[in-house]
Amino acid sequence: MAKIIVFGTSQWAELAHFYLTNDSPHEVAGFTVDGEYLQKGDYKDLPVVAFEEVERHFPPSEFKMFIPISFKRMNHVRADRYDAAKRKGYELISYVSSRATSFPGFECGDNCFILEDNTIQPFVKIGSNVVLWSGNHIGHHTVIKDHVMVTSHVVISGACVIEPYCFIGVNATIRDETVIARETLIGMGVTILKDTKEFEVYKATTSEPAGFRSDEIRSLSHKSKG
Repeated sequence: MAKIIVFGTSQWAELAHFYLTNDSPHEVAGFTVDGEYLQKGDYKDLPVVAFEEVERHFPPSEFKMFIPISFKRMNHVRADRYDAAKRKGYELISYVSSRATSFPGFECGDNCFILEDNTIQPFVKIGSNVVLWSGNHIGHHTVIKDHVMVTSHVVISGACVIEPYCFIGVNATIRDETVIARETLIGMGVTILKDTKEFEVYKATTSEPAGFRSDEIRSLSHKSKG
C-alpha cells in the first residue's frame, strides 16, 4: 500500500481516484495540477497543490504519484509530466484493474492505466506510461512500447509491435505481426493490414445514410425497404 498523489482534477483524475480507492491497495492522499490551472485548494475533499511545488507538500520519500492524463499531443503531454515527476524523485505506480485478464508472468512498466475487461494474452510486454481503456484484446507476444494510448474494443492481434506515442482509436483492428511505427494515429474503426510509417494518420470512411427512413422498412431482416 502506498499514499498516492494524482495529477489533475479532470474526469481522468476522477476516474483514477475512483479506481484506486475501490480497486487497489493504495490510498489517494491528494492531487496536483500545473500552477496556472490551480483554481481551488481541494478536490474530492483532498488537498490540491501546484505541481511546481508538490514535493514540498508531498515529499517523494513518503508519497508516490500517478499521472492519468489523456492523449493530448499524441501522448506527449502525459509523457512530459511523467518525465517531470521522475526528475522530482517520485516513484510512479501503475493501475491494472482486477477485472482485466492477464496471465502469470505479465508485467508492465510504471504509470500504466489498464482498465476493466482488457484481455492481455501470454507473453505480452507493455512499457511505461501506457493507457489501455476498457475492453481491448492484446494478442500473444505483442509488444506495446512507452507512451501509447489504446482506447476501447481494439483488437491487436498476435506478435504486433506498437512503437512509442501511438494512438489507436475505438474498434480499430491490427493484423498479426504488424509494426505500428512511432506516433501513428489510427482512427476509430480502422483496419490495419500492414506496417505503418512514422507519423502516419489513418481514418475511417464515414458511413452515408441509405436514402430512406427507418419507419419505411418492413423488416430489419431485409437489406432494403419494401
